[in-house]
Amino acid sequence: MSTLHGLLEAHVGAGSLPGAVGLVARGGQVEAAVVGAQGAGDSAPMARDSIFRVASLTKSVTAAALLILVEEGRTALDDPVGIWLPELGKPMVVRTPASPVDDVVPADRPITVFDVLASQAGYGFPSDFTLPAVRELFTVQKDGRVPSDFPPADEWMAALGRIPLLYQPGAAWLYDTCSVLQGVLISRVTGRPLPEFLAERIFAPLGMVDTGFEVPAAKRGRFTSFYRPGDDGGLELADGPDGDWSSLPALPLGNGGLASTADDWLAFCRMLLAGGAAPDGRRVLSADSVHMMTTDHTNPAQRAIGRLFLESQGWGFGGSVDITRTNPWNVPGRYGWIGGTGTAAHVVPATAAITILLTQVAATGPAPAPAPVIRDFWRYAAGA
Repeated sequence: MSTLHGLLEAHVGAGSLPGAVGLVARGGQVEAAVVGAQGAGDSAPMARDSIFRVASLTKSVTAAALLILVEEGRTALDDPVGIWLPELGKPMVVRTPASPVDDVVPADRPITVFDVLASQAGYGFPSDFTLPAVRELFTVQKDGRVPSDFPPADEWMAALGRIPLLYQPGAAWLYDTCSVLQGVLISRVTGRPLPEFLAERIFAPLGMVDTGFEVPAAKRGRFTSFYRPGDDGGLELADGPDGDWSSLPALPLGNGGLASTADDWLAFCRMLLAGGAAPDGRRVLSADSVHMMTTDHTNPAQRAIGRLFLESQGWGFGGSVDITRTNPWNVPGRYGWIGGTGTAAHVVPATAAITILLTQVAATGPAPAPAPVIRDFWRYAAGA
């Protein structure tokens, strides 16, 4: 398609999406496209300030918040997380990844804050979901697109602590669970609810006025409905404006619980490109912290374990980092992630570009593989 609007309109016209909002920013220039409706049927037209469940895009915000605490000396990268998460103070590890969950050995060393930030704590999802410890993890680490399925943090942590690690701390990159742990860790270090800390230290300085773990009644007219692909090829409603996000969840999910708008996320991405500075010059993060966030911390062996998710990418803190030019859009150093609700956001430091696409149809399959519209969007943004 010759324009971003035309590209998104084609997907909406084909019936695969009710609507979408896309932004491609290069410096001060922003190309925006708004197409379709906020839901199927007679829903309101999509708007640039429509609110979406951004799912796993949340991970980068959570990582940034934990790095604020590292900068302030309230925790350190090499601190054992057991100081604040005693449920993980003496972790056990299955003898081999394929071992039964009762065939365990003590961890070689404590889980550190770095391990949790880098998704290398030993908890999380590998490429093989049939492993006994992974099947056990699924009983606790449920679908983050349904926040109401999670109990309060203390109860969740107690259940997680009874499950052995799949790998020794630092040995593997595993998806998702560590971002929930980051959120709980932030709350316990600060003694404050995660939503409150994020609002004060990230959302307010950046003017992210529509981002949070709930969508208040006054804003629900802008809140999109969320769908899953149906067996008949159509779309089935999974959650409406008055559903899961109408009140704060028992466990605010650091791995995927935020709702937001395209322009709010643009503000967060611009902060990353600005080395941690807000528009008024105040620092949200130090340049060193942004560098750590957006630098690959994996090795080939760690990436191989999670290859189903990474698609030849590496991982920083809270997002993937491109390390090879697998596709036209894979620029080394490109940082960001995708969400299982049909969202994607990346920054490209080499070109000072930002790409954001928000849709409201769930990804299918075991891993959050990008939908065709996301790949087409990336291709367009790359000029390919």
